[in-house]
Parts: sequence; structure tokens; C-alpha cells
Amino acid sequence: MNAVRIDGKVIAEALRARVARDVAVLQAKWNVTPGLAVVLVGKDPASSVYVKTKARQAQAVGFKSKQYLLPSSVEQAELLELIEELNADDSIDGILVQLPLPAHIDRWCVLEAIDPAKDVDGFHPYNVGRLAAGRPALAPCTPLGVVHLINTVVNDLSGLDVVVIGRSNIVGKPLATLLADAGCTVTGAQLQTRNLPELCRRADIVVAAAGCAGLVRGDWLKPGATVIDVGINRTVDSTGAAKIVGDVAFAEASKRASYITPVPGGVGPMTVAYLLANTVSAAISRRDLAMGPEDLHICPPRAPSRILQVDLQNEG
Repeated sequence: MNAVRIDGKVIAEALRARVARDVAVLQAKWNVTPGLAVVLVGKDPASSVYVKTKARQAQAVGFKSKQYLLPSSVEQAELLELIEELNADDSIDGILVQLPLPAHIDRWCVLEAIDPAKDVDGFHPYNVGRLAAGRPALAPCTPLGVVHLINTVVNDLSGLDVVVIGRSNIVGKPLATLLADAGCTVTGAQLQTRNLPELCRRADIVVAAAGCAGLVRGDWLKPGATVIDVGINRTVDSTGAAKIVGDVAFAEASKRASYITPVPGGVGPMTVAYLLANTVSAAISRRDLAMGPEDLHICPPRAPSRILQVDLQNEG
């Protein structure tokens, strides 16, 4: 068996095209251009590249895009003041503060300062709580991207067994909620989980998001399983060259799975695409716009209905 690769680049490109169509509808019907503000503190190379990618893609779909590059020495009070200004700026629909932050800044204090209606990362406790309670919310982008990728190859998630390895607030926990809402039986696992290989062997879908290179081996998998690799691990190969690998031993897993995401080129592009989709959702909900099914294009087929909700404020 040779697994079919799930091409996140192609799927993300299609999602961005739908976002661009929604932006055109917003501009034509309501003269609204979604605005996204990205705040970067410090000069971490990986974060800098990621922020530039977000800004470039935001502009490409027609957003108003703003970048705020702050020195690593910035005081927390100054960062909070900037967030307050962005909260009050009606032209900004989404606010993203790039993580990680310098050690002297309280990450949670910063995230909780963002207006939940503009929290396009889906990290604010308000959105986290509503997501867990089954209420409309802005959900984290990577879990949304994972569900979308799964939906491109699995027609019906109802009743399937899923193992999610990793319990972070950014991926594992919200992803387990979304998949459970879609009808899956979800087992949340981590590196310390006993009999982890046996759990995986019973799963129809395995999502690896533990941050451990090559953790999931080929013989851990049920034949025909769908494998989603969220891991991004920087390693050095036998020649001394830097290399990015996932949490799944790709060559081994490809011989046993039916579908698998590569690293890079799998989940990563979907994360940025859903940042754009969340910003459109926020632009709609903040203005209470009457966007009907004939107008909207960003909700993928067979995905949980919560992926696109336009009444965050109305149902608060």
C-alpha cells in the first residue's frame, strides 16, 4: 500500500480563492474590506518569515493588512496599549499577536487583552470556552485546517475512531472538540500515554501534534488509516544539512496508511488559509451582516458547521 498524499498547498490555495470571493462580495454589497493586524515582538527568524507570509497572503485576497514590528525589549504595557488601539480601530477585524513572546511578557495577559470578536487565532478564553460548550466561536486555525484536510478524503466522520497525540491549547485540545462535534470518538493522547502504539493501531485517523520528530512509526498504524502530521521539527541529516520533518515517520507510514499529509506542505499552508477565513468571519459577525449561503464560499463541504459562524456577538 502506498498512501495518497494530501496536498495542503493545493487545498489551501482553493480555500484562499474562496476567501477572495467572499472579500469581493463584502466590498461590492457593503463596501467592507476586512482588516488584519499582525503584531510581531522581536526578530525571531521563523516568526518573521511566518508574519511576512501572513501579510502577503492577506493582501493577495484583498484584505487591508497591517504589520506592527516591535523590539524584543518592548514593555508589556506598551504592547497592551497597541492592542487596545487595534481593538478600537473599526477598520481592523482580526488581531494576531505572533507567539512566542519574550520571557518578560505575560502571554496570557496579552491574549486576553484582544477583543474576542477580533481574536482570529481563537486563543482568547472567551472563544475557547464557547468552543468547548458547543457555542459559536472563532476556533484556532490549525485545528480548522486539520478538519478540512480530513474532510477532503473522508466522506463521513461520524463514528470513526480518532487518536489526537498532543494536548496543546493551540492544536490538540480544540481539535479534539471539533472532531467530537463531527461525530468522531476521540482519544486524546500525549508522549506519556501508556500503550500509545496500541491506541494508534485501533484508530481510523491519527493526528500527530506532539512536537517529537518521527514519533509515529509505520507499525503503529491500522492498515488504511488516515494520518495527519502537524509536527514541525528542525533536524540535521547525515550530511549535516538542516531538514524539517514531522512527528510521523513518513516513509514507513506511507506504506501502511491510505492518506497522509507531508511535512512541509501539509497542515502548515492550511493554518494561514484559516487565519484569512477567520478574519472574514469576524468581519461579517462584527457588523451583523446578512450573508446568506449564496454569498459565502469559505465553509468547506462536510465540515463541522462551527467552522464558519457569523453570530459571535449576537449570541453572546
